[in-house]
Amino acid sequence: MEYLKIIGNKEISGEVTISGAKNAALPLIASTILAKNEINIGNMPNVVDINTFLKLIGKLGGTFEKDENQVKINALSIDKTTATYDIVKTMRASILVLGPLLSRFGHCEVSLPGGCAIGQRPVDLHLKALEQMGAIIEIKHGYIQATAPEGLKGAKIVFDKVTVGGTENILMAAALANGETTIINAAKEPEIEQLCDVLVDAGVKIEGIGTSKLIIQGTNKELLEFKDFDIIPDRIEAGTYMCAAAITNKKVKINKVIPLHLEAVTAKLEEMNFEVIQDETSLTVCPTDEIKPVNIITTEYPGFPTDMQAQFMALATQANGTSTIDERLFENRFMHVSELLRLGADIHLNGNTATINGQAGTLNGTDVMATDLRASSALVLAALVAKGETNIHRIYHLDRGYENLEGKLTQIGADVKRFTE
Repeated sequence: MEYLKIIGNKEISGEVTISGAKNAALPLIASTILAKNEINIGNMPNVVDINTFLKLIGKLGGTFEKDENQVKINALSIDKTTATYDIVKTMRASILVLGPLLSRFGHCEVSLPGGCAIGQRPVDLHLKALEQMGAIIEIKHGYIQATAPEGLKGAKIVFDKVTVGGTENILMAAALANGETTIINAAKEPEIEQLCDVLVDAGVKIEGIGTSKLIIQGTNKELLEFKDFDIIPDRIEAGTYMCAAAITNKKVKINKVIPLHLEAVTAKLEEMNFEVIQDETSLTVCPTDEIKPVNIITTEYPGFPTDMQAQFMALATQANGTSTIDERLFENRFMHVSELLRLGADIHLNGNTATINGQAGTLNGTDVMATDLRASSALVLAALVAKGETNIHRIYHLDRGYENLEGKLTQIGADVKRFTE
């Protein structure tokens, strides 16, 4: 198993280039199941989750060629409709094949994704919506067995709560359904907007893109002619490096971003007294005389993302005063707190609220353990300002979503090395 060794308090400066968004790439790979042609996808992040999803496409009978950040996918040859447990257990996003497989073939079996380290994320909203579209759903032997003998039919879907994966699954299911599907209370994340744009370019009529109400005209099982496209930049990776600049209080330019996607993150950094300079495709975080405390409530896009609260918690340890973070989306997303405490942080939990008493220079290097993807990045950030040496174990979590993390950090002056234990 590999780990990272980080020596803190190094001079950080320079530029970082952001990779493609993992959370956009995963549903877009799933959407190729709806295609009748070969598709070239650019700016694909080279991370473990992407490789896992491509492996799933291969197991279903599709073919792909991967060269660095370019992937060529041909899903027309798919002849299997079972997403097996050995793949799904390693990545919850595998559930995203449910909608496209069912709408194309009229039947599929997808292993239940089970629990998640950051809390329960049940798929009942996905299943209820598919049933409204005419699917017959049974749970047997740990698998979702879905059939639509007469094909999926357009329906009015009202999600009881905002669900990113649910919105993506039903979008793809609706693309080949018979008739019009309306999704009420749809998620509005940029990753969903790109999925809509790609489907529109492939010939699907979709109204309301970027809003909470989507209207999709299905093709009645006619496969789609996809155009080649590039994955949008990863706003969470960008936000993480913005926090790296902030926690070290150094000037760093973040390249290849869409600033609009980072408005909530930028606003919180500005509240903490940082100047953030925006250009068309870059953001530059500038140092400040005083890092001020901040209060954060996580919520759906365009609000503050839950995927950034761990990084801001690390940053808040260096603020001059008391910050609070109220986690509204997941019930078990503070597992990084115990590891930050090992580094010397002063953090108190009360239910879904964390109180961080910040003071620069109080963290000391030690051995810590990553528990999930974003918690891992919080530990990396804390290690950048901790005195001495920090060893971060179980970094396979990091590799799921950050491309070349140690290389990018080294490029701006951090002392980060990967070892095998």
